[in-house]
Amino acid sequence: MITDPFFYVVAVPAVILYGLSKGGFGGVAILSMPLLSLAISPIHAAAIMLPVLMVQDVVTVWSYRKTWDWPTLKHLAPGALAGILAGYVFASYVSEPAVRLIVGIIAVGFCLDRWLRPPSAGGEKRPQDWTSASVLGALSGYTSFVIHVGGPPFNMYAMPRGLSRDVFVGTAAVFFAAVNLVKVTPFLALGALNPGNLATAAVLFPLAIIANMGGIWLVRRVPAHLFYRIIYVLTFVVGCVLLVGGVRAFL
Repeated sequence: MITDPFFYVVAVPAVILYGLSKGGFGGVAILSMPLLSLAISPIHAAAIMLPVLMVQDVVTVWSYRKTWDWPTLKHLAPGALAGILAGYVFASYVSEPAVRLIVGIIAVGFCLDRWLRPPSAGGEKRPQDWTSASVLGALSGYTSFVIHVGGPPFNMYAMPRGLSRDVFVGTAAVFFAAVNLVKVTPFLALGALNPGNLATAAVLFPLAIIANMGGIWLVRRVPAHLFYRIIYVLTFVVGCVLLVGGVRAFL
């Protein structure tokens, strides 16, 4: 178990950001892993946060247990499983900056396309599509495994499907709960979920639950039209942060 005070100085805001993200404001947790990486290695940070995220998943799924979209999940699931497997097999071959760069480009491009299209074209509801679902589902599963940032690809697929606010949040909750559950096996195989990391994660559970409930409380008080505007802005900002971080790493 980690006893370094500095770790908890950065872990507290990181967990709070994850709680807000799990509550529905997907994207605000982009700073969580970099914060934790100031105190410990990224691998240990990811291992500690996985149980924390799973506890938050329970709270969010229970809160939105009656509002989620099965067709969206069905289309994203195969790609997500493939992405997690690719993350486990190829994580050591594809650098984290490269992953950030790829996701950043796609997220920024997606938002610009939405905002720059004529209103009638950009605002139309799109049908379920196996091709885009497979690609974005795989990207979400891969980036979730590598850097715990699978939200932007999920948002890119789910937002154009015309889901209501609560159904969108509930679908995201079920999707990432399943993704995180699947990630347990490869993390165990990597030896990252050791007793020390699990004990450290357990210390953070109470804060994780409180932050998660706070995020849910906020989401349910934001008007639906404003909520989607916020999600698009957050996706764009996250994309820019990932893009800049990826570029700087290669310079």
